Amino acid sequence: MKIQTKVFGEIEFSEEKIITFVNGIVGFPELKRFALLHDEEKGTDAGIRFLQSLDEPGFAMPVMDPLVVKPDYDPHVNDELLAQVGNITPSNLLVLVTVSVPADLTKMSVNLQGPVIINAEEHKGCQIIVENKEYPVKFPIYDILHAGDGKAGA
Repeated sequence: MKIQTKVFGEIEFSEEKIITFVNGIVGFPELKRFALLHDEEKGTDAGIRFLQSLDEPGFAMPVMDPLVVKPDYDPHVNDELLAQVGNITPSNLLVLVTVSVPADLTKMSVNLQGPVIINAEEHKGCQIIVENKEYPVKFPIYDILHAGDGKAGA
């Protein structure tokens, strides 16, 4: 399957890679089909990836593994909210958080309160609001990404 995107130009991917969000994502309930993209040269461990909408080619949401910036991230989630993605197991679970990249990169943040949960086997996803009150919507990450060995760089 091919799609012309605003951000990445024309991309090609197999239909079995489509991730379906039955209820859409927060703020965009009409967007239900996505592909998870990453920089081919850097691989999937490069840090920021993109959830590219297949319903709206102009919409690509930057996402990343929350453990890169918050190693003790352990959100409490109501099991009913996860029912829409099928049977979740440690081997098929992918948790991502959305990344906000403002003009001033030093203010870059992730949303720890609204993670994206993906069942990698069934290709189903959902975005939920976690019950933990200690996880902010805007968790600053610029200094974390640029500290240490820089492996997580954006």
